Amino acid sequence: MTPGKAPVHLLYGPDPFLLREAAHEIVGPGVEAREVAAGEWEGGELADLATPSLFGEPRALIVTDCRSLPDQALRELAAYLAHPDPSAALVLCATVGERGKAPAALVKLVEPVGTVREVAVGRKDLPGWLARRAAARGVELAADAAAALVETIGEDPAALAQALEQLRSAFPGERLGRDHVERQFRGLGERHVWDLCDAAFGHDAPGAMRALWTLLAAREDPLMVLGGIASRLRDLLRVRSLPDRMPLAEVARAAGLRFEWQARRYRDQARRTSLERLVEIHGAVVEADRALKSGADAEIVLPVLVARIAAAEG
Repeated sequence: MTPGKAPVHLLYGPDPFLLREAAHEIVGPGVEAREVAAGEWEGGELADLATPSLFGEPRALIVTDCRSLPDQALRELAAYLAHPDPSAALVLCATVGERGKAPAALVKLVEPVGTVREVAVGRKDLPGWLARRAAARGVELAADAAAALVETIGEDPAALAQALEQLRSAFPGERLGRDHVERQFRGLGERHVWDLCDAAFGHDAPGAMRALWTLLAAREDPLMVLGGIASRLRDLLRVRSLPDRMPLAEVARAAGLRFEWQARRYRDQARRTSLERLVEIHGAVVEADRALKSGADAEIVLPVLVARIAAAEG
């Protein structure tokens, strides 16, 4: 923080998990920060910061998803930032696209009294980020293990952080290598089937077709591919039936998912498709299963199904 400035921070970047972690690092250990989602701003959230504490305990407010702040919240922030409390931390987190900029209205409010900082970890930097995270938690993570985690779990920092915690619990005190990653996460399913489902249910038709033809060219069992699609569809139906504001940990438990990152990804995918459309796709999957088991050509049945799933809802 720049000397003479109040502890006010605007963090921006493409990943909400990294933003939230950076916010809590700023607040520091031993401080119980109040956390508010911008879309749930009701008014008066800054009152605790503006009012001195009777017992002198540190105060902090973290506001997430600040691109969704209503006008009322911006007015309250402007009033508070005119005379911010130098002993209370205020951290605003704004999720933006890749290489996106911080919201101009918030930059204008924060820059005179605080700091504006980008928070991001690039794809090539993820193994190093994992190694540093492991070291901070007393875990010795070999370079090949960090690379294997990214290969197996993907590029979602929240998913990688959770996977690292699983490894630490599963192999306490051991130096973690690629073999530990493979032993722990064997059974997560074929990476290519996951890619296919992510693309198809994300309405990325070209990507879905590329993944499907990769599987067919590798002579993967068509029923295994269809089973992966059916499994993802069942998960999306369960997630779609849950309340929108349910915390991700509860979504994962209620939907029978192993990871919070799955809950986040599946909720995003489920929100892009109506419940009626998901039920319609379920019927198409049943038809495809019947056709394949009756001897129909997988190179006809599966592309038709995948195209149907990936098509934008009319």
